[in-house]
This record gives sequence, structure tokens and C-alpha cells, in this order.
Amino acid sequence: MINTDAALAEFLPRLKAAPWVALDTEADSLHSYPEKLCLVQLSIPGRDVLVDPLAGLNLRPLWTALAHRELLLHGGDYDLRLLHRGQGFTPAAVFDTMLAARLLGLKEFGLNSLVRHFLGVELEKGPQRADWSRRPLTERMITYARNDSHYLHPLSEALRAQLTAQGRQEWHAQMCRQLIRDACRPPDSNGEDDWRIKNSDRLDPRGQAVLRELWHWREREARAANRPPFFVLSHDRLLDLAAAAAQGRPYQHLIPPRYSPRRRERLEASLRHALSLPESAWPKPRQRVLLRLTQPQKRLLERLHERRDRAAARLGIDPTLIASRSTLTRLVVNWEQHAVELLPWQRELLQA
Repeated sequence: MINTDAALAEFLPRLKAAPWVALDTEADSLHSYPEKLCLVQLSIPGRDVLVDPLAGLNLRPLWTALAHRELLLHGGDYDLRLLHRGQGFTPAAVFDTMLAARLLGLKEFGLNSLVRHFLGVELEKGPQRADWSRRPLTERMITYARNDSHYLHPLSEALRAQLTAQGRQEWHAQMCRQLIRDACRPPDSNGEDDWRIKNSDRLDPRGQAVLRELWHWREREARAANRPPFFVLSHDRLLDLAAAAAQGRPYQHLIPPRYSPRRRERLEASLRHALSLPESAWPKPRQRVLLRLTQPQKRLLERLHERRDRAAARLGIDPTLIASRSTLTRLVVNWEQHAVELLPWQRELLQA
């Protein structure tokens, strides 16, 4: 385990000289808020390394050393988001083994399944709901963490060979570049509508005003306690509490009895503030864009749908890898505007 700046500095020259680098991460999203990077697993020829971000290391030299490398990942969306948000790290290139497996039409594309299929190795299942922030790590956790990066290089080589043989290596490269763009781009909004959780539209405008205030109260409590928001109050209870308070119904029974007097008072203060808001301060209804297709557009959608399915069947891949139903609908409404959502290989198949 690398847990000192000196140990990291000693490892970096070997990392920089390595012809390939595999990476994985472990985070704590169940016991801390916001989620916390707890472990970075790196594999290079002849060595598997665990880097401990919780030891107070200066990780900037590590990210600098990795920034211009192709990183071997498996299902790297979460890892890239975690590293970009928490560390400001964006890789130059990645090879994602899960994307490769899906593009080859494999039905089972979890890491264990792929390692078994291509390498004949049976990996032990990882510890469920492990707290990766706890130290020391158990031997089982260490073995699991190392295995997550250890097999990525031989696995990626086997997948590369098949992608090349089937003429899909460029398709995979396009998907990997998109993976980086999507995971490392700024958020689409400034967070103003983050309180609009599932089923929030069922509340009347005043109920939504209460929900908005309660959501922000829950965020403050979660950050102060370093616990995920659902540990403070579940989504369903948040909605029920907002509805009851907005309608003047009793709501005390909806407040968990485990709350301390101070937390309860902060909750009550948030409710009083929300209920005192004038109508002009209530949230505005969310604008919904409904795509109403004309009959010619519906017929075109079905033809496009059939073309996608034929191409997917010919290639032996999941049709949604080419385009989802919602993407096809947007294309029918305005191809020029929405064709940019497609990668070149996807566009080519739909236009064939």
C-alpha cells in the first residue's frame, strides 16, 4: 500500500516507464457525503499497487503522470466521474473493457464473467457493501481491489484482437472518447433543479416550495454529518412530509424519532420558512417538451427502428448501442439538430 509521499515518489518513475497502465478505484458513497475516493488501484507490468488517498498524500504528481497515458478500465464511467469531480483529473485516452465486450456482442460483460471467459480465471466475489474508508483493509478487500486492475491488461489484449478482427476497433475508440467527454464535462445545470426528485411533480406548487426547502435542509444535514442524504431522510418520506406540511395536515409522525432536538428544530425552521413564502416565490412549473409526431414521422420512426434492429442483428449487438428509441424519435423530429448525438459509426449504420 502506497501511503506516503516518499513511497509514491519512488513508484512514479516505474509508472512513467510502463508500456501500459490499468486503473480502478474504490469509493465510499454509503458512509460519507459527498462520496469519497478511498483507494486507487494501478497495475503495470509485474506490479499491482494500491494508493491510499486517505493517508493525506499529495496525489497531483500521480495525476500528472497518468494524464497523457491510455488507461485500461472496466466500466470506467463511475471511476472517471469520481476522479474528475474530486481530483480534477481527465485522462487523454482510455480502453474500456466493458464497452469492448458489449461492442463484440457478449451477453455477460461484468469483469468476473469476462476474466472467466477470456482468461479462464475465476475471481472471488468482492465484499458486499464494504466500507472502503476503514483502515486497515482486510486481506480479502486487498485481494479484491488488486484483482480489479490486475487482469485488465491481458483482458484488453484479447478484446483488442477481436475488435480488430471484426473491424470494430475504431467504433470502440469513438465510444471511449465519448465516455471521457460525458464523464468529465461540467454539469448541465447549476443545480437549481436538483430538488426535483422522482414524483416531485405530483405535488402542488406550494408542496413543491416546501419540498425544495426540505431538500436543501437535507443536503445541509447530510454534509454536516458526512452521511448520504438518504440516511437523513428518504425520498419518499421527504415527499410525504412536504405534502402534509403544505396541505396543513399533521406531519410530526413523519419526522424520525431518532432526530436530535437540534436537528428537529432546524427541520421545523425550514418548514416554517417554506410555508411563509408568497406564491410569487414558489417554484415555476417545469417546462416539458413533448414530441408529438405526425403520421409521416411515425412511419419514418418505424422504418428507422427497423433499420437499427436489422443492423444490430447483423452485427450481433444490443440495438441500443446504435441508438435508443428516444434518440430515434428526436432524429425523426429534427435530424440535423440531433444527429450530433450519434457517433460516426452509429450515424453510418442508420443511414445505410
